[in-house]
Amino acid sequence: MTEIKTEILFPKEVISRRVGELAGRISRDYDGRELLLVGILKGAFIFMADLIRGINVPCRVDFVRLASYGCSSQSSGKVRITKDLETPIAGRDVLIVEDIIDTGLTLSYLVKVLREREPASLRVCAFLDKKERRQVPFDADYVGFTIPDGFVVGYGLDFNENFRFLPDVCVLHDIA
Repeated sequence: MTEIKTEILFPKEVISRRVGELAGRISRDYDGRELLLVGILKGAFIFMADLIRGINVPCRVDFVRLASYGCSSQSSGKVRITKDLETPIAGRDVLIVEDIIDTGLTLSYLVKVLREREPASLRVCAFLDKKERRQVPFDADYVGFTIPDGFVVGYGLDFNENFRFLPDVCVLHDIA
C-alpha cells in the first residue's frame, strides 16, 4: 500500500469539548422525554458512544447500516440499507446519529424511510458536515463541525476500513 499522509483537522480535546456541547443541547431539547438514538454504522459508533455518555435524558439505542461508498473515496450515489432497525419507532422521539454528511443522499434516503414509520419526532445529529459537496438539500438539526471538502478519517471515520482508530479527525492526502 502506498504511504498515505494525514493532517490533523480536529484534535481529540476539541472533539471531546464539542461532543459535550452537543450532548448538553440535546439533553435540554429532550428534557422529560425518552430518546431513541439511531446510529448509522459503521462510522458513527465512536461519536455516538461519546455523545450518549454526555446526554442526561433516558436513551435507548439501535443501529442501521447503509451502504453508498463501497471501497472507494467517492459515494456511488446509490443508497441501500444493509442492516435495519430492530426497534419499532412509531410514536417515539428518534435522533439519527451520523458521522458525516457529504452529498446528503444517504441521510435524505434514511429520513424518508424512517418518517414513513411515524415517529413522534425525527431529528439528525451529524458529527461532521461537508456542505459544499451536497447533491440534495439537507440540513442536520445538530452539527459538530462544518468542514471543507477533503477526505477525513479518524474518530470512527474510515478509508477502506482503515484509520477508524485514530483519536483525532485527520484529512487524508494523496489518496487519488
